[in-house]
Amino acid sequence: MENTWDFSNAAFLINYTVAKNYSIAGWELGNELSGRGIGARVNVEQYVADVTALMALVNAMYQGKPARPLVLAPGGFFHSNWYSAFLDKSKPGSLDVLTHHIYNLGPGSSQHLIDEILNPLYLDGCASTFSNLQAIITRANKSAIAWVGEAGGAYNSGRHLVTDSFVFSFWYLDQLGMSAKYDTKTYCRQTLIGGNYGLLNRDTFEPNPDYYSALLWHRLMGTRVLSFNYTGSNMTRTYAHCAKQSSGITLLLINLSGNTTSQVAVTNGSDLRRKEYHLTAKDGNLQSQVMVLNGQILSTGTDGTIPTLEPMIIEDASPLTVAPYSILFAHFPSFHGPACA
Repeated sequence: MENTWDFSNAAFLINYTVAKNYSIAGWELGNELSGRGIGARVNVEQYVADVTALMALVNAMYQGKPARPLVLAPGGFFHSNWYSAFLDKSKPGSLDVLTHHIYNLGPGSSQHLIDEILNPLYLDGCASTFSNLQAIITRANKSAIAWVGEAGGAYNSGRHLVTDSFVFSFWYLDQLGMSAKYDTKTYCRQTLIGGNYGLLNRDTFEPNPDYYSALLWHRLMGTRVLSFNYTGSNMTRTYAHCAKQSSGITLLLINLSGNTTSQVAVTNGSDLRRKEYHLTAKDGNLQSQVMVLNGQILSTGTDGTIPTLEPMIIEDASPLTVAPYSILFAHFPSFHGPACA
C-alpha cells in the first residue's frame, strides 16, 4: 500500500468529538498494517508521513484545549526492523505511543493452548518482544513510550473455557508482570466483553476470572517495578512491584505446576507481616469460569456489585506458600524498599 492517507473522514470524526467535548484518551492510526501486515501493509516511510499528518490534525483540533489526546501507532505485530525504522524516521514530537499487539498463543482453535499457557519456556518467548521494543525506544532517544495496544492471547476470538476461564489468568498476569518489567506503560486487554477472551461473560455480564486478576493487579501492583531474585523452579513465575497507594511492596507469584507446592522465603525485610490473596479455580478445575479467593467463591451481588476482595492476614515471617495451579498476591506493607520510598 503506497498511497497517501486521506484523513478527511478522520478529521470529521475528531472534530465531532471536540465539538461534543468528549473525553478521548487517544487516536491510533492503523490496525495491523505494520511489518508484514495482516492482509495489507503500509511501508515505513508512508506510515511516518501519515502519523505526522495525524499529529498535526490532532494538534490543530485541540488548540486552546486544556489537554489533547495521545497519538498512537502502529497497532500491529512487532517486527524489529520495521519498528526500529519507523521510530528512527519519525520526527520528534510526532508520536506519543508506540503500540503493538500480542496473540502469541496462536489461533483459538488450537488444541495446545493450555499446554502452552502452563509451559514457562513458551511464556518466556514473549520476553524478547518486550525487551527488543524497549531497546528500540531507548536507542531512538525520543519521547514515545511503549503500550500493548491489544492482547487477547489467542486470535480469532480465543477459545471458550480456556481464554475465558481460570487457566488464562496464568497467561494474563504473567503478561502484565513481564511487560511492566520491560517498561511497557499500558496493557490493553482484548476485550472487556466480546469473543471468548472478554473480562466479562458475554451472555451474563458476570466477571470471568481474569476480571478479578486484573482488579487485584490494579489495586495492589504499583507502577515501579523491582528486581526480584528467585532461585527456585521456573514453574513459579515471580514479579515484584512497589505497592500501589500504600507503603511496602507487593509480590505476584504464579505456580504453573499441578503437582508441586512452591515455597518462597522473603529475606532482607525486618517486618514480614503481610496480606495474602490466593487465587484458585473452583473445584480445582483449570477451565472453570469461577474464581476462588482464599477459599471463597467470588460472585457478584444481586445488584451486580463486585465482592469485597478480602486478604488473609499473616502475622509472622513464614515463607510464602503457593499451592499447585494457583496464584498469590502478597502485600508487605512494612517492607522497606529504598526504591519505594
